[in-house]
Amino acid sequence: MPFARLASATTPTCHIGLGLAAVGRPGYINLGRERDLPADRSVAALRERTHELLDAAYAQGVRYFDAARSYGRSEEFLADWLTDRPAVDDVVVGSKWGYTYTANWSTDAERHEVKDHTAETYERQRAETEALLGARLDLYQIHSVTPDSPALTDKELHARLADAAARGVTVGFSTSGPDQAEAVRAALAVTVDGEPLFRTVQSTYNALETSAGPALAEAHEAGLTVIVKEGVANGRLAGEQAPEALKAVAEETSYGSDAVALALILQQPWAGVVLSGAATSPQLVSNLHAAAVDLDEDHLARLAALVEDPHVYWERRAALPWH
Repeated sequence: MPFARLASATTPTCHIGLGLAAVGRPGYINLGRERDLPADRSVAALRERTHELLDAAYAQGVRYFDAARSYGRSEEFLADWLTDRPAVDDVVVGSKWGYTYTANWSTDAERHEVKDHTAETYERQRAETEALLGARLDLYQIHSVTPDSPALTDKELHARLADAAARGVTVGFSTSGPDQAEAVRAALAVTVDGEPLFRTVQSTYNALETSAGPALAEAHEAGLTVIVKEGVANGRLAGEQAPEALKAVAEETSYGSDAVALALILQQPWAGVVLSGAATSPQLVSNLHAAAVDLDEDHLARLAALVEDPHVYWERRAALPWH
């Protein structure tokens, strides 16, 4: 599977990836976005910002890049970057299907994305991804599986995904919501011809939301690569927004709150790749410092007190405005 390339990498940042949710479209729910992005959020401006981040990440050892059909033009921006740099042949490229971007490049759309996990949507979006990324696509994930998702029971869809896997694309899924652990365990039980269908799982896990941890450990034990998203909780664990306990640990370690938040995840033995969602180069640099942060038992105990009830966490996340 393509993640074997990451396992053999030796750079300190090889287990940190770059997610493009924040820069592939003009509107998103990250805090501080009005400062992070230029007033000009044209396609050309965000393409330039995305390429700047990809260049910086690659130069510092990052080798996994994560996009999605619903992240505006993230696949297009990533494809352009790969085409312009033919010597970059050692990266792992992941994308996701299951949400359709509907904001029409606007920050104040009534709906920014629409979810649909049917086989028909898979075929349409797989063709769209193929047209942009072609053979560079290593990983294709179902976007935001929940326990009630038809993607967990649709045998026709499973057969199509198994066919994609047989042709060399790793098949995975991501999760969202307060019932992530249940969704992960249900997905682990999905088989085609007696073989597990999914080889990766991407879930939200951070200092505030740890409920998926035990299920992610089970996924790791089952042989799946675990990718962690939203490690700084859409900005709630970074900069001035960070809780005081996190700020205190950050000051003691001489790193940023965001780096400490990501370092906490890197300490989990099941965490294969932890995503940075940086929108600026300074944010990226600060995120990558996570590989150097040394957290002691006292730090870990104080950070453990930040955990929220998952339902509360996801209610707060749902209330974040699109900027």
